[in-house]
Amino acid sequence: MADKDQTADAAGERDRERWLARFQVRLAMQPGVDRPVVLQAVKEVMVHCAKTGEDPQTAFGDPDACAVQAAARLVPADRAAHARRRNAVVDRVSSVLKRVRDIPGP
Repeated sequence: MADKDQTADAAGERDRERWLARFQVRLAMQPGVDRPVVLQAVKEVMVHCAKTGEDPQTAFGDPDACAVQAAARLVPADRAAHARRRNAVVDRVSSVLKRVRDIPGP
């Protein structure tokens, strides 16, 4: 019986780690999110789970959706808008550079 409990505990721990890893990656991809925002959001999730005994999937649902919501809550709107504009410019420049590289030379 103890082996069954250990197996279930190990599986639960892997699920929590997977959820947290996906949450962190998706959060880091949101405009304006930096390391302190990721650390704060992860800390909030961990504290909630420790207090309630819930796993993150049960408490917060889909990690992708949770990451989007956390970014909207933790990143000031002006910083997120600036990051989106900067990302759009970088994408355009990258696209132009790619086309220039594709032009056949003499």
